[in-house]
Amino acid sequence: MGSVRGVDGLLTFNKSWKSEVEVERLLDIIMENIFDCKLLIVDDEPELRRMVNEILRREGFAKVISAADCQQARELFTSEKPEAVILDVSLPDGDGFSLMCEFRAVSAVPVLFLSARDEDENRLLGLGLGADDYITKPFLPRELILRLRAVLNRAYFPVVLKQMEKPIFRLGEIEVDLNSGSVTTNKGQLTLTAKEFALLEKLYENRGNIVTGDSLCRAAWGDDLYGYENTLMVHIRRLREKIEQEPSAPRYLLTVRGLGYKLTGADSK
Repeated sequence: MGSVRGVDGLLTFNKSWKSEVEVERLLDIIMENIFDCKLLIVDDEPELRRMVNEILRREGFAKVISAADCQQARELFTSEKPEAVILDVSLPDGDGFSLMCEFRAVSAVPVLFLSARDEDENRLLGLGLGADDYITKPFLPRELILRLRAVLNRAYFPVVLKQMEKPIFRLGEIEVDLNSGSVTTNKGQLTLTAKEFALLEKLYENRGNIVTGDSLCRAAWGDDLYGYENTLMVHIRRLREKIEQEPSAPRYLLTVRGLGYKLTGADSK
């Protein structure tokens, strides 16, 4: 069992059978989701709002809105529905602690305090009220980005992980788990190779339908069938040895002569 570390070491998850391509795809989706988050900056200093906005946009956050006081922040929070709030403690018409409590009464949106109040009492109060992080001014731009990414990872990574869950299905008495890349039979558990996994995933995605040799080769090798005919046949045979009770007389992974292959009888759990 290994591990893959995300950008700046903020995101870590385990992998066993997953290929580097799969891992990179997962990271791309995670980062794409994070950079798509709408961020609300609440601070009464125009220069600081401009600077934070510039830092965030330079990093890749395209949806950044800002407010100078509590009233404007309430209006934007209601109308724009941000995915995270960067909030000052001292505001001209109220305080950030109370404003965060208002937000939290209607939403679980992540809140990161950015304040000149560096006393332990204020920091502990903010965190005790449920803030996700607390940064004191002056701050390093990189520190803001790292902490913001960490907050967003914690808040939204489970959603992405759920999107990336793969199916578990049965082929008669055999269970196939595409999350672990394993096949469980009455004789024990077998592990799919990377190519076997790519082929079976493609077949399952199109279960009940014919999948051409070209499509299978693109899924496993990133190329068309030409030159891979024998290689594909060998991998199909090996895959059948893992998912068929009688590989020489397959019931589930069928050959459709002249067209390709078809997976039948797959029952999702």
